[in-house]
Amino acid sequence: MRTISLKLPEDMMQLAGQFAESLHVSRAEYIRSAIERMNHEIRASLRAQRLAEASKKVREESMRVNAEFAAIEEDPDV
Repeated sequence: MRTISLKLPEDMMQLAGQFAESLHVSRAEYIRSAIERMNHEIRASLRAQRLAEASKKVREESMRVNAEFAAIEEDPDV
């Protein structure tokens, strides 16, 4: 495991220490968990953005296919 040095405002350090203590984990583990949670949130956000972009790319084709299905539903003899 690698080590980093981090400068945090005193109030943030105190809160991190208090919350870590209330969770019965070390302050380092608390900060590590916070980074993991943020990484997870960012990964999910980036995935949602990529999905939205892909959806925009195929939207026109999807609308054309939907129109074809609607036409078939309205006139099953087609």
